[in-house]
Amino acid sequence: HAFHIKKLERSDFYLPVDPQKQPEKMRVMELQRGQILTREKILDYVPRNNGISLEQDVLKLAVLERHMATGHRGIGYIQGYGLKKGAIASSVAHDSHNLIVIGDNDHDMYLAVQELLRVQGGYTLVENGEAFDTLPLPIMGLMSDAGYEKVNEKLARMIPKAHEMGIPKGFDPFITLSFMALPVIPQIRITPRGVYLTKEDRMIQSPFDH
Repeated sequence: HAFHIKKLERSDFYLPVDPQKQPEKMRVMELQRGQILTREKILDYVPRNNGISLEQDVLKLAVLERHMATGHRGIGYIQGYGLKKGAIASSVAHDSHNLIVIGDNDHDMYLAVQELLRVQGGYTLVENGEAFDTLPLPIMGLMSDAGYEKVNEKLARMIPKAHEMGIPKGFDPFITLSFMALPVIPQIRITPRGVYLTKEDRMIQSPFDH
């Protein structure tokens, strides 16, 4: 019982924009293949799908505080993860181990979070509005008591499915995701309080902020 998150709605994953003056640019976290470093990029904002662009490999990434039910959540954009459909979520997210979710649509992201709340933590894959599979990590959302054989058996099914969903082969979907909320690694990260620019030691509430 290590998850304390205020009730969520699908709309909580929408990044608000001014309908009278939509942003022209947005900050994006660009993954570096084979590394946990990221680069800050400024891309054109695409209003369709609230900035998500599969053509540019730009997905939405959210981090939700899950220890004290503060309601804090940070949402931003990430490029280079490769996901083409659905959402992936994890409660292993260094160092604070909040709940982190990435996806190409708000609905599947919302469902992925609900699935991890149901099993009290772990890894999950959601596609077309349904959870394909979930690895429960019920001990603080970080560990399993099922034994390594069962854990490996589950991962042997989930990781190939993640590759089918677009994650490049040779790229671990869960370990990679676990570092995207670690705010001591340059250059840009998403935290429950917003987008953190490590090179400037500065937090911004939205990827549209200057």
